[in-house]
Amino acid sequence: MNIFEAIFLGIIQGATEFLPVSSSGHLVLLPAIFHMTPPDLTMVGLVHLGTLVAVLVYFRRDLWNIVTAVLVGLRERKPMGTTDARLGWFIAVGCIPAAVAGIVLERYFENAYLHPTWVAFFLLVTAGLLVLGEKLMSGDKTFDTMTWIDTIVIGLFQMMALLPGISRSGSTIVGGLLRGLDRSQAARYSFLLGVPVIFGAGLLSLVDIATAPSLTTSLAAYAAAFVTAALVGYLCIYFLLNWVRNHSLYIFAVYCVLLSVSYLLYSFING
Repeated sequence: MNIFEAIFLGIIQGATEFLPVSSSGHLVLLPAIFHMTPPDLTMVGLVHLGTLVAVLVYFRRDLWNIVTAVLVGLRERKPMGTTDARLGWFIAVGCIPAAVAGIVLERYFENAYLHPTWVAFFLLVTAGLLVLGEKLMSGDKTFDTMTWIDTIVIGLFQMMALLPGISRSGSTIVGGLLRGLDRSQAARYSFLLGVPVIFGAGLLSLVDIATAPSLTTSLAAYAAAFVTAALVGYLCIYFLLNWVRNHSLYIFAVYCVLLSVSYLLYSFING
């Protein structure tokens, strides 16, 4: 993979990890459409680490407050004593459904990545979820009034994103909307809930990076992909959190439909 393809891959991962349009769907469909060199495991790992850096830097204060509140709550035997402490436990519990499903159904999910047509179909599911969330949004709940049921439901929506083409941020934002959060709160909780998932993917990718024989020979391309993913990821977090304050998610649903239909037409024309 040359440096321009590496930068393109970094842009794809950095943007689609946080915008509700499915990073996995893009990483499967766009290389097929543009005849790009398939990224190796090291490249995939580095762009995941780039997005991890983006979310850790952007939410550094929130994460510090949450971790501190959880530790203080445990020390004082009041684990749910503050909103930040409650958020910490909600995030931990909300990650359980995806973690369990990922372990139990790992082979099935990996097989889905081998079928771009399935990925295109699941992009349509993402579009449908975004429309559903907008239609049923009530928006009267805050982090202070969230319940265990809320975080479990949102966690189940995150589990759906194990299927390539279903957006993690999109599905969890929709889960939040259906449970009464407004767009801004739902998006913020979605990003915080995604931190353990992105962190876990980043740790796993370190194994591939450490054992990569081509790391030194392709250093420029790897570095370009990592830096691009981090910068674009940070900007996209900022963009989405500001966008959802005054705009709907319909534009992302339209984009998912257009990408899905474009690939299906491309696949049909090329046999």
